[in-house]
Amino acid sequence: MFKNKIIHTVLAAGLVFAATSCKDQLDVGNPNQPTLAANVNNETGLLTLAKGGVYVNGFLNGDGWLGNSYFSLPMGYNELMADNVGASASNNQVTTIGQPDYIILDNGEKRINTSPAVGIIHTYNTRASTGANNNAIHYEWLNMYAMNSACNLVLSLVDDIEFSGDATTKANTVKAWCYWWKGYAYAAIGTKYYKGLIVNEYGVINNDYQLHDVIVAESDKYFNLAATTLAGVTSTADYEEVLGGLIPSQNLTGNGGLLSPAEWIRNINTALARNLLFNRLAPFVNENPGASISGTSMVGTMSNDDWNTIKTLTTNGVQQGDKIFVGYTTGTNDFFTASGGSVASLASNPASTSTFKVSERVIQSFNTGDNRFTNNFKAETPYNNDYIYTTRYTVINGGDGQEGVFIYADRDPGEYELIMSVTYEENALMLAEANMRLGAPEVGLALIDEVRDYLGAGVAAVAGSGLTPEKAMTELTKERKVALLFRGLSFYDNRRWGWTYDISQGGGSYNNVIVLGAVVNTKAIINYNFMDYWDVPANEAVLNPDVDGNTDIRNANYAN
Repeated sequence: MFKNKIIHTVLAAGLVFAATSCKDQLDVGNPNQPTLAANVNNETGLLTLAKGGVYVNGFLNGDGWLGNSYFSLPMGYNELMADNVGASASNNQVTTIGQPDYIILDNGEKRINTSPAVGIIHTYNTRASTGANNNAIHYEWLNMYAMNSACNLVLSLVDDIEFSGDATTKANTVKAWCYWWKGYAYAAIGTKYYKGLIVNEYGVINNDYQLHDVIVAESDKYFNLAATTLAGVTSTADYEEVLGGLIPSQNLTGNGGLLSPAEWIRNINTALARNLLFNRLAPFVNENPGASISGTSMVGTMSNDDWNTIKTLTTNGVQQGDKIFVGYTTGTNDFFTASGGSVASLASNPASTSTFKVSERVIQSFNTGDNRFTNNFKAETPYNNDYIYTTRYTVINGGDGQEGVFIYADRDPGEYELIMSVTYEENALMLAEANMRLGAPEVGLALIDEVRDYLGAGVAAVAGSGLTPEKAMTELTKERKVALLFRGLSFYDNRRWGWTYDISQGGGSYNNVIVLGAVVNTKAIINYNFMDYWDVPANEAVLNPDVDGNTDIRNANYAN
């Protein structure tokens, strides 16, 4: 067994935050030298630790090099690899991590990237590069294992705390909180990395690295454990008192709030559906649902049984009006900032100055007349850069004032709703795809119409419009890109549909808009050839070699 020094360091930072920024909630012991005995020996101390373990350890620490949170950093890489945004900054490979191997323009011209993304990951996955803020794959691992470690600590303490009121309900609420976020952390690791570690005891870690599907199964286990624990809650008042102590007060607005146990269980069902959906192939390449992908690291292809499981889970998943987990800023002591804590905020300046520049592939996904486009994007002088591709658009900060239309970005404190996990629209679009894959495209199209109405799109209904099953699926792919933009999800969609795989493997992306100078290509082919699951970061692999002593733990399909 090995001590994980990285996780311990981050957790210590979380404890300091808990003891200093929440002094009104935890005014015991020495806040400059927090210890479990002095600071976490009562209900208030435990809730503060559980809150800081998620919002500080999981979503804040270690993410200050570009933006300032988990939702600007790891989510930024996901959006780059999804081709939702481009970047020109030199920080930590943001110019290279999302660059495809080559593109083929409408005239047949082929432009080749001389520094493919897979090679960039291998070259810079070293401890030295991590220390120089130049190892892109380090951060999500750091955040999620820090969160997991904090939850392990809380779980090790909860049964020794003397709670007021209904002690069983309060203890179970804390446990459900930890189980939920452990499920969240394992989902992030298992969906992103080729191998991971199962760590369910505070302060120790083994070196038995497991394949990603085993880590995702561990996520499922904890999500289900959270659901069964919530099902046993008996005192609503005590449950809400504890949950109100775990969720920062500014996050109890908009779609956020005190989730009822039933709402939280529906959130869990949607998260379970996402785990399944994102970790199985469901090829749809060049509008061909019969496409096949070779050389994949995915554990298999979605079967009818899998789609029926998705259908069952999402039928019982997040509904319109359900509370979900969101974040808001206050301007001080936040776990992300309004101007730099999310991909959306970093994309909502003019393209010439913004960290992220919205991709033309996003713009082409809006149907003509979509209010979400006119309310959130405006044409500007084209930002010309052959390496990251030109864009003719920028994101409007705060939207353009259209009533009832979704706003993608707002840099004013307290105005932007950061989506932290699952939503109604994601749930509905999973249910839509399940119906389409099971032979009911009209049911799926009707769900797409519902999502568009919910977000204020104002476009003509697609249900009943005579679309073929293939065109119905294309409508689904477009809506997922538009409705779930800036949430770090689209890369996983592109991966499972086969688009991120090499064309020689059956992958690739077709009929893309690419603007180069004055030429607007509309049928361009993009060969991304991205690594489907990332290698284990060097800071973990070198300090904690696997059971065979290996310190370079790579995705076997991209080892060379």
